[in-house]
This record gives sequence, structure tokens and C-alpha cells, in this order.
Amino acid sequence: MFSRMKSLILKDFIQFARDKTILGVIFWMYTIEVVICGYAMTFEVKDLPVGVIDYDQSVASRDLLDRFALSEAFTLAGYAKSEEQAESWMREGRAKYVLVVPRNFERDLRNGDSPSVQVLLDGTNSNAASLAKDYTAQILRTFEADYRSEQTYATAVRPVVQVWYNRTQTLESFVVLSMIVAATTMIGAIHPAASIMREKEVGTIDQLMVTPTRVWEIFVAKTIPTVVVGLVAFFPSLVIVWWFGIPIRGSLLLYLALTAVFLVSAIAIGVMLASITRTLQQTLLLCFFGLFPMLFLSGTMTPIESMPAFMQPFTYLSPARYYMDINLGIFLKGNGIVELWPQALSMAGIGLVLYLLAGWRFKHNLG
Repeated sequence: MFSRMKSLILKDFIQFARDKTILGVIFWMYTIEVVICGYAMTFEVKDLPVGVIDYDQSVASRDLLDRFALSEAFTLAGYAKSEEQAESWMREGRAKYVLVVPRNFERDLRNGDSPSVQVLLDGTNSNAASLAKDYTAQILRTFEADYRSEQTYATAVRPVVQVWYNRTQTLESFVVLSMIVAATTMIGAIHPAASIMREKEVGTIDQLMVTPTRVWEIFVAKTIPTVVVGLVAFFPSLVIVWWFGIPIRGSLLLYLALTAVFLVSAIAIGVMLASITRTLQQTLLLCFFGLFPMLFLSGTMTPIESMPAFMQPFTYLSPARYYMDINLGIFLKGNGIVELWPQALSMAGIGLVLYLLAGWRFKHNLG
């Protein structure tokens, strides 16, 4: 069996090396396209999840927090008991914004002082962070004006803003990492799908099926070369990451390992598509029509929190959603496996289900 597997994998590596077009596409998507989109793409966001720490527990603080909860720009993610818990929420992605109301907030207002409200922003999406700062300033101005007119407070509330993970709030950081996710997804899905369909059209798959070769061995032979080439192709992207000044705060080794897991799930999508189509043209059309919605639902184009509520549950079906969390977590937040194991498990689970379905389809069609 090992000799048979070795021959199958070697065959696919040779086919990969001979296909200059796909190698050119891989280089393009991991480098030039990332640069173009890094300079050109913009975003619009709303409904940012807010974690709240209310040390004052007063009428004034509750009134202020109600204004944030009622704003279209924010949605309440929960009340944290401590700054450590709020930090944990931000690392996990549960909150993209934390508002800290200090003790004696209402008393300082009554005394005519200018209390400070601390704002902690997740800067991984710099556009969202920038808009959040503007919305915060607007809400505080309205709060101040209302209290001056109703309570005759001659005071002002000053936000003390701290942006975490992307202090310079460069939009390019989010865009570049998003395009790396998109490139990895498309290469991982399209290449194995096209490779299997070419072999189906020339009859190679039929020849393999009459040999002792098993379906899962064919899948492994298609998976390993694409994973290896995908990991190697990522290294030119590191030059782009460096060019845009994006830090790598987490483990690069962990990132490569989780990228391999994601590539397996992306390859499973391509294998599944190849199992339900009859021609290469059908396969490519399904890839493009299927992958773009999957990328839209991953948070690479629009933050998931800004999507309509009825669409957000569908994002859990996209492995790219979890890979996007991994990219932002490792590069900008410095997350480790403790924070990212749920994403890794979700990607592996999606890949396993798709491989099982594709295997059943192949046996059903060729049996």
C-alpha cells in the first residue's frame, strides 16, 4: 500500500510541476493580488459587539450604556466582571470593543468635573475601530448635551481610547490578511477539483478504480501535494506582510500547522465538487459560484457582526471564517492554541464530513 500511495503522490506532484498556469495563478494570488487589494479595498461596518465594565453602577452610567446599546453602531456583548475577563473576550473575538465606566462617574458629573470613560478597541479591523471611535465621540457629545440641559451639569465626559492589536489602525493589515485567506481558500479548493476532473475526463480515475487503489488513497494523493505547495506558496506572502508592516505576534509554526488544517478542509470542498460534476467546466463554475459566497460569509469582505442576523448562522459552515480568526489572532493578537483550538477543530470537522460525502459519491458514481 505504501508503494502505491508513494506512486500516486509522486504522480500528482509531477502534474503540479508541469502545470505552469496553475503555478502562475498561485504566485499571483499570494502576492500581486494581495498587494492590489491591500491598497484598493475599503469596508463599512455596524453592530460592533461591546463588552461593558460598569464600576459605578449609577443612574448616569446606566443611561450612558443604554445609549450605546440602542445605537445601530454597537450591540451589547455582555457585562464583564473585570478587565481581565474583558481582555479575554477581546482575544476570543466575543467583543471588539470594551467600554469601562469608572467609579464615581455620576458624582464627578454632579461636581462639575470631567470624568474619563475608558474605551478599548480591537484594532485588527482598523476601519471598524476608526468608526467606533467616531461613534463613541458622538454618543458622548449627545450624553453631555442632554445632561447639561436636564441637570445643569457644567462638565464634559472625556473618552480615553486605547486601540489594541493594531495601534496604528492601518486598514492594510486587515485587507492583506483577508486576501491571504481568500487565496488559500481558492487554491485549496480549485486545484484538486480541476485535477480530479481532468483525470476523470481522460479516464485515469476509471483505470485507478480497477486497480487495488482505494478511494481514500486517491484523496490523500490529491491532498498532500496541494497542502505542500500551499504552505510553500505562503512564504512569498510573508514578504507582502513585511512590506505592509504587519506584525507576527504569535507562533509562525502554529500558523503553518493550522494553515495545513485549513488547506485540508478547502481541498475537501474541491474534492466534493469534483464528485458531483461531470466536466471540468462544470467544476470550475461550481467552484467560483460556491467559493465567493463562502468567502463573503467568512468575514474577509464584511465583518460578520455587520451581516443581517438571519445570515450570521450560515457563517459557521464556512471553514474560511475560522481561518480568518486564525490569521487575525496569530498575526495581530498573538493568540496561541489555547484560543484557537475551537477554530482548528471546526475546520477539521468540516473537512472530514466533506471527505466522507465525496468518498460516498465517488463509490456511488463509479460502482
